[in-house]
Amino acid sequence: MDSNSKHWATFKKILNVTSGNFLEQYDFFLFGFYATYIAAKFFHSENEYVSLMMTFTVFAAGFLMRPLGAIFLGAYVDKVGRRKGLIVTLSLMAIGTIFITFVPGYETIGILAPILVVIGRLLQGFSAGVESGGVSIYLAEIATDKNRGFITSWQSGSQQIAVVFASLLGYWLNTVLTHAQVGEWGWRIPFFIGCLIIPLIFIFRRTLEETEDFKAQKIHLTSKEIFKTILSNWRIVLAGMMMSAMTTTTFYFITVYTTVYAKRTLEMSVTDSLLATVFVGLSNFFWLPMGGLLSDKIGRRPVLVGITILSIFTSYPVLSWLVNDVSFSNLLITLAYFSFFFGMYNGTMVATLAEVMPKRVRTVGFSLAFSLAAAIFGGMTPIACTFLVEHTGNASTPAFWLMFAAVCSLISSLYLCRSSKQNHPDAIAEPVKVRT
Repeated sequence: MDSNSKHWATFKKILNVTSGNFLEQYDFFLFGFYATYIAAKFFHSENEYVSLMMTFTVFAAGFLMRPLGAIFLGAYVDKVGRRKGLIVTLSLMAIGTIFITFVPGYETIGILAPILVVIGRLLQGFSAGVESGGVSIYLAEIATDKNRGFITSWQSGSQQIAVVFASLLGYWLNTVLTHAQVGEWGWRIPFFIGCLIIPLIFIFRRTLEETEDFKAQKIHLTSKEIFKTILSNWRIVLAGMMMSAMTTTTFYFITVYTTVYAKRTLEMSVTDSLLATVFVGLSNFFWLPMGGLLSDKIGRRPVLVGITILSIFTSYPVLSWLVNDVSFSNLLITLAYFSFFFGMYNGTMVATLAEVMPKRVRTVGFSLAFSLAAAIFGGMTPIACTFLVEHTGNASTPAFWLMFAAVCSLISSLYLCRSSKQNHPDAIAEPVKVRT
């Protein structure tokens, strides 16, 4: 096979496997962006703050299901293969999306409405628990040692396309519909479009080829053996969770929370917040492969450590600058700065996390570490930031949440990357001791 044919084959594999990541992020982003409308429709309260916090709690509940999905679905993927497992995760995600799209409001069916919405979110969270991990591991296994950072960066790259698409769709809705129409029924349109996309993604997933790395495994562990191996490597999983903290926190801050932060705290228009999110998606899409490429050239550790240190010492000053001089241009500059953090760090982190996980439990290990970070840090970001602003009266305090996540990631990055890569019979490239 010539060079062009190889590149085209790799591109097709990336497209096929990341299509599900697009749907995952599209649905999660929609729920966060339309939180105020969903709050009014399903979680009725006379107090806007209480209603919004209830909705963000349901948003976080989806993340709390991720570790369970990572454990059970991750073990399934490691046992039966990447292709079959990723088709199952897509099916569960589709069911959750359909629930949220078509459930009538509280005024129509009462308490059953929020219950069904919660069930939909839990299904989405359960499937998402292994979706990102499964895709990341698939990409890591089709890559080489020289381009693994760049190849795996497209796992999150596909999610940025979803952010841009959802934001542009929301911008269009707000230009053709009144605020009342969007609140009453218009917010359902993007979710309905997500349902229409599902059959196409199923076609992509069905044509997915199994990785050579998985096919080369002559013996596949049973579920019991997988759980035992994960338990014996709990330090790597815990460190991986902490290393993922900055990624999940920064991403959900500059996408999901920013739409609420710009409207509610900075008192900017809906269209401004949407256009800002489009900008964030495009900026992330640029920086993610740059981070992967740089880590392939100079190593993972310098990028991970450098970005976390920058975040720790500059997040509060930058956010304070925005709060003291609120404008659309300053919002874009601030988001561009945090987008640089996210893209460069995540573009490096995904490959690193894939490289430190034991081979036979690579999917469940990666997914569990990332899902725990998503649940504790990412999913809690809207709640934590809203709480900080509400109870301190200081619109700059969300920076403390970002700084806390960066400290966790700095410590774990130093631990996981403390020695050079070594060839290991049970890992892609193993810098720490693995127990099997």
